[in-house]
Amino acid sequence: MMFKLMKRFTKKEVAVMVLTLGLVFLSVWLDLEIPSYMSEITALLQTPGTEVSALKEPAIKMLSLSFGSFIVAAIIGFLAARTAASYTTRLRSQIYTRVMDFSQAEIKQFSIPSLLTRSTNDLTQLQVLITMGLQVITKGPIMALWAISKIADKSGEWVAAVAVAVVIVLLMLTAFLFLAFPKQRRIQKLVDRLNAITRESLIGIRVIRAYNAEGYQTDKFNVTNDELTRLQLFVGRIFSLMGPVMSLISSGLTLVIYWIGAHLISEAVLEAKIGLFADMVVFSSYGMQVVMGFMMMMMVFMILPRALVSAGRINEVLTLDNSLTYPEKTSIEPRGQGHIVFDDVSFRYSKTSEAVIEHVSFSANKGDTIAFIGSTGSGKSTLVNLIPRFYDATQGTIKINGVDVKAYDQKELHHRVGYIPQKAVLFSGTIRSNIAMGDSAAGQLSDDAIWEALELAQGKDFVEALDKGLDAEVAQGGTNFSGGQRQRLAIARALARKPEILIFDDSFSALDYRTDKALRQMLSERTQDMTKLIVAQRISTIMDADDILVLDQGKVVGQGTHRELLATNPIYQEIAYSQLSKEELEHGN
Repeated sequence: MMFKLMKRFTKKEVAVMVLTLGLVFLSVWLDLEIPSYMSEITALLQTPGTEVSALKEPAIKMLSLSFGSFIVAAIIGFLAARTAASYTTRLRSQIYTRVMDFSQAEIKQFSIPSLLTRSTNDLTQLQVLITMGLQVITKGPIMALWAISKIADKSGEWVAAVAVAVVIVLLMLTAFLFLAFPKQRRIQKLVDRLNAITRESLIGIRVIRAYNAEGYQTDKFNVTNDELTRLQLFVGRIFSLMGPVMSLISSGLTLVIYWIGAHLISEAVLEAKIGLFADMVVFSSYGMQVVMGFMMMMMVFMILPRALVSAGRINEVLTLDNSLTYPEKTSIEPRGQGHIVFDDVSFRYSKTSEAVIEHVSFSANKGDTIAFIGSTGSGKSTLVNLIPRFYDATQGTIKINGVDVKAYDQKELHHRVGYIPQKAVLFSGTIRSNIAMGDSAAGQLSDDAIWEALELAQGKDFVEALDKGLDAEVAQGGTNFSGGQRQRLAIARALARKPEILIFDDSFSALDYRTDKALRQMLSERTQDMTKLIVAQRISTIMDADDILVLDQGKVVGQGTHRELLATNPIYQEIAYSQLSKEELEHGN
């Protein structure tokens, strides 16, 4: 998974990373050159008659090397942070674009909280890995191996001591990896779960309070939060052992080197003692560099497990094939306007699930009003959602103006179809930006066009009453407006586009009966060229429709005008008489 994501680096980023790696080699060389001057200073100190001035030159060189190492490390840090930020910024944009192309099926497969976590927390883990990797993780093995090469020709006892220390470190790191890695995957899933519960609680805060369910939601949150805490504590405790153990190993190695050195010096002739002492000091320094290199590599085991899990989760989003595909351009020239045909259409969410829609067939001509009614769960909304291709029919064909909806490119299809969902969706901004959002088939919308759409949607009066009119602020989700106002703004947004086909997915449910009637009357008078598909629960909303389809468990169990169905269809009669009196049904409302 990590390898696949590495392919997404740009050539410029790869070049910067190569430059950074070169600077890491330079930094290691500078660090490893310092002990050689320590050997020179040690030898001078052991030489009788050495003056202080003789120590200045190697001391100045040591300081210069240290300062140079500091400058190079600062440059490495800057380049690493910039590269990581650039890469994750672009990757975040790719994830967002990819998610925006997903159909409802793919979004449900991941879930919204999980997609949010993958776009934020998982990317942060990846960014930390790149930043630390270029600075520390690459430096660790380079320093360890280079330092080993510096001491490989020294005393066999000293080399053996370092080798034993390295083996112990490797065994410890391997054990930590196997203990921590499975937990890291579980942690990311729990972060998803915690995100979902928090989001659910915030959205439903009024319901929670109305039912005094704060304790219930808090308990649900605490169960997940406690499990996440336990896992993080477990992983944290494992990694907390690494520092003390590494310190014990480094201190023990220093002690062993000096112990071996003491024996070697005591057994050597007088002339060789000074050289052995200098070698011991230098070897001790290089031995610490070896251990330091492995301590840097320890950062891999702290960051890599969770980053690998995050990389896999990000890659799942980027590589998932969308169940909906669109041609680059509509290849068949549509004939007519606003004409819809459903030919033996069935739909199921998966191959093994039951059919939600079964063998539905009907047609609508330009200007017709087609209504769908039925009990909750009868498939009304799913049926109309097949037209703008929120899902694809699993059997049969849907044609607009003689062309299969699958043959339309996405932009043209959505220009022809206007959609108003049952739950009005507004975005933070202004009323103007909400109504004029997207590419309008009518071109850039003028204020006159927006006011016309608002008047048609019965929203002009309340917008005019606002202090800023069209520039009035809209909060996220439109929470500063009532349900009916949000619904009218959503209807105005669709009407302003002047589509051929207008889908009302139970969009009148938040409107009072008076506004509902006025809106339907205006639609009848001023949108005669638009084909209208209306999903409704209210009989009064669809009484004037040219054709009404009665759905039950995904099947059409009745079709005709209001009067025909009222006379012949038991299901329609049951719905109608439960809402209106016989007189109201016969004379309209």
